[in-house]
Amino acid sequence: MGDYFRVALVTGASRGIGAAIACDLALKGYAVALNYKKSREPACNLVDAINASGGRALAVQADVGDSSEVGEMVGEIEKRFGGPDILVNNAGIVRDSLVQNMAEEDWDEVMGTNLKGVFNCSKAVLKTMKRKRWGRIISISSIVGQQGRKGQANYAAAKAGVIAFSKSLALELAPWQITVNVVAPGFTETGMTGGLTERARAGILDRIPLRRACRPEEIAGMVSYLTSKEAGYISGQVFNVDCRAV
Repeated sequence: MGDYFRVALVTGASRGIGAAIACDLALKGYAVALNYKKSREPACNLVDAINASGGRALAVQADVGDSSEVGEMVGEIEKRFGGPDILVNNAGIVRDSLVQNMAEEDWDEVMGTNLKGVFNCSKAVLKTMKRKRWGRIISISSIVGQQGRKGQANYAAAKAGVIAFSKSLALELAPWQITVNVVAPGFTETGMTGGLTERARAGILDRIPLRRACRPEEIAGMVSYLTSKEAGYISGQVFNVDCRAV
């Protein structure tokens, strides 16, 4: 099977890091399914742009925290392109608050999308990958999952869980030549970080040696490498796209 016929599913792909990953994979010849939960218009616009440039793309709606919706999504992809060979678990949300003030709903929502979503999507693609005895699962964590951060205990816990889950899954899937890895971005220019005040932003950048934020395209480059045949011996690893020592 040539790379052009590989099928990639990218969750949370309507904007930001997910959109950059989807575009990069499409550029490299993969057929790409772009998952979105609510942002249908930007997802469809991106699909139209990829298809217009000669690529193959499909927009698929699903709440990754809902296993039944994930199953329907994967079924739709199978009908259009065939089962996913590559899964990029990118969908994520934030509900920041100090633990003392954090609502249980905010904890549950972040865990549901950021951690349970990784479980749901990974489980849903395993049948196809095992049958083909080939696959790539790449999950987007965060340096916050390694370091912690004040006001983000729910997000940090979920992203740390993604790392532990991926290391365990890598061991389970090695006999089928399916690799599982994690990419952990540092401070990145996305919609999530766009709402910061200038003072807060300056304080963050002052602690970054390169004095700038990471670009989504730089994260996409790491993800694309991990999908390649050259990365076939890499599994159960965490790759920080960051310029600071952890």
